[in-house]
Amino acid sequence: MTYSLTPRNEGNLPALSAPPLIRLDAYVAEDGSTVVNGHLLEMGGTRPPNEAILDAIAMFARTLRAPVAATVIDRTVQQVARLRVYPDGSSRTIADEEDLPPGRERTAAEEESFPPLARVERIIQHAQREELHAAFVLASALREHLTLRRGAEDELSLEARAIEAYLAYQRGDYMLSTVLALTVARIRCRTDLNRAAPEVARATAAWQRLIDEGQVATRGQELLHMWEHLSSEGLLLEPSHQAMAQAVRGRLERRGRTVPAPATAAALTAGQNPIAPEDQPLRPTRRGLRRFTRRPGRPTEPSP
Repeated sequence: MTYSLTPRNEGNLPALSAPPLIRLDAYVAEDGSTVVNGHLLEMGGTRPPNEAILDAIAMFARTLRAPVAATVIDRTVQQVARLRVYPDGSSRTIADEEDLPPGRERTAAEEESFPPLARVERIIQHAQREELHAAFVLASALREHLTLRRGAEDELSLEARAIEAYLAYQRGDYMLSTVLALTVARIRCRTDLNRAAPEVARATAAWQRLIDEGQVATRGQELLHMWEHLSSEGLLLEPSHQAMAQAVRGRLERRGRTVPAPATAAALTAGQNPIAPEDQPLRPTRRGLRRFTRRPGRPTEPSP
């Protein structure tokens, strides 16, 4: 089940008192699934994602009777686009330096209009109805935009990534689930070690389902580094966590993999490697991107 955004649906709109040029967000997944402000769009036929996004954002502009800004993460082209969309349906793209300043006040206003927790509730509703594709795409969109806006180490960004990892696991994509969960665990090990063990356990649960020997070895060694680091800090307290740590070590040893000593493990965990190296970088916006540029007077909705 997907949602079609219309101005008549009050729940999809920002507050009418929102400041001018409040920034909306949109996301295009690698398979073309398209999200605007936490709602999966019904594409209909062969309608291009960029047209659907412009139509939806123009509805907001008309309802607010003011221009709006938008940030579009498009994973089909590995690009982030920054837009201005006007009530007459016209739009233009801008360069990063022309975008709205990201300050805390604006971020708070945007998130008040489109609360992340409300988006999480919608994701959970999809998952409970076993609409796992929709739930996963919405979780990916939320994580990407929170990470872009707040950074990978932000608490909301971490929670969104953990949800995405869980949904990937439920869909049977254990490799992606392991990668996402490892990033959460890696960040916890660096920023809040007392909360790291459950995240390392979740990453281990996904890793245990991997069958690719190379990935088993590479990801397993990082997991073991984390478990050894927790142990050296006296934080490996739960029997289930102790059993998981031993299971990782045993699996690696059975495959003849070198298992590092605890001191080496701690040093590697505390290193200065990229926080989320598996996140694919996005190319910055250029002015005048044709696919997001629309002249005044052009229809903003498809013909019936």
